[in-house]
Amino acid sequence: MDKKKVTVEIFGDTYALKGDMDIKRVQQLAKMVDEQMRQISKGCHNLPPTRLAVLVAMNVCDEYLKLQDDYKELLEILKSE
Repeated sequence: MDKKKVTVEIFGDTYALKGDMDIKRVQQLAKMVDEQMRQISKGCHNLPPTRLAVLVAMNVCDEYLKLQDDYKELLEILKSE
């Protein structure tokens, strides 16, 4: 399969990505990360971008774990019916 290329911008930095990917999805992901970094930077003006990125990663992981818990809860509900 041919490798696809896409360039995205996150928090003022440009990233050239290459791989087997859905370009629109990668662009959407980059937009989401950029928006979260910009949102966090409003409240933490002096944090360097690497620390902002870590906070975004922590937020994303927290959201993932919450969704995972919700999914497990839904499976339990379905099993009990």
